[in-house]
Amino acid sequence: MSTARTASVSTHILDTSRGRPAEGVAVSLAARAGRDAPWVALGGSATDADGRCKDLPALPEGTTHVRLDFDTETYFVKKQAEAQQDAPATRDSGVFFPEVAITLAVMAGEHYHVPLLLNPFGYSVYRGS
Repeated sequence: MSTARTASVSTHILDTSRGRPAEGVAVSLAARAGRDAPWVALGGSATDADGRCKDLPALPEGTTHVRLDFDTETYFVKKQAEAQQDAPATRDSGVFFPEVAITLAVMAGEHYHVPLLLNPFGYSVYRGS
């Protein structure tokens, strides 16, 4: 929910290697009020079957910067285990990006949707609508 005094943020993840939403990715949210202020952990959520976090915590009044941390390692380890159940491993089981941290500047009264396009060896993020 967005008011004149706060910003709001939402996110979703698409696993581009599978062409499917990334379900079960833990996402934590932190905020700060000013570039030099300390980060305050606000809590987190996990993506649903549609790859969306629908219950991220609200941002406090005065927030100027937001950080989203995505636990991609747990997601990819699980997907690798599922894929290799019936087939031998064809590449190392390491995870190249064990986490993705996105930091953005926000303005009061605005909503920021931050989609993450993810694959085992790269990612892209943009301001959505």
